[in-house]
Amino acid sequence: MNWKNYFSTSIGKKLLVGGTGLFLISFLVIHCYVNAMILWNDNGKHFTEAAAFMGGNVAVRILEIGLFAGLILHIVQGLMLWSQNSKRRPVRYEVSAGSKTSRWYSRSMGLLGTLILLFLILHLYHFWAPNRYGQAFDPAWREEDLYEKMALVFSETWVVVIYILGCFSLAWHLMHGFFSGFQTFGLTTHKYKGMIRSIGVAFSILIPLLFAIMPIYMHMVGNSVPHQ
Repeated sequence: MNWKNYFSTSIGKKLLVGGTGLFLISFLVIHCYVNAMILWNDNGKHFTEAAAFMGGNVAVRILEIGLFAGLILHIVQGLMLWSQNSKRRPVRYEVSAGSKTSRWYSRSMGLLGTLILLFLILHLYHFWAPNRYGQAFDPAWREEDLYEKMALVFSETWVVVIYILGCFSLAWHLMHGFFSGFQTFGLTTHKYKGMIRSIGVAFSILIPLLFAIMPIYMHMVGNSVPHQ
């Protein structure tokens, strides 16, 4: 089998999107767990310790490369698949079947994915890029600076609003993507279909909700964070 040609087919693209999607879902759990440590209300002590471990762990840094590769592949293949499916129906039905055939978020994965991508670029600009730059090139960089950076960034109300909207888009994207990822690999059998769908709904609500609470929390306590 020519794997290069196979993954250029519709089925191959679905496998890539589903596989990378499940990988990114596992990352969301870890990322949410580490970031949620800011809610300890201890001026970032637990969060700083976790960030120091993640930033200084070689295995984590190697996985970070795989994460970016998986993220890019997921985005590119997802948009290609969405575009391909759209071209198959160049003429819209005069009367749309709407939610009778599929949920609106299932039909809007391309749009939701694009909104999440824009939100992700902003997030990387605010935190990942300054943190990695500080670790690599700034001798005076401290892990505590990341917590202080969060307080500074989320002191702006418009930034908090954008992050909340980003989390809202992520929730709807996961609402379809979680179940779809398992379905792609044939794991949503009749026996487990209901359970996977229920777990997917709970995950799609809980994780984005926790992510949304974080900027709100930092906005509220930001003034009490000491800056050096």
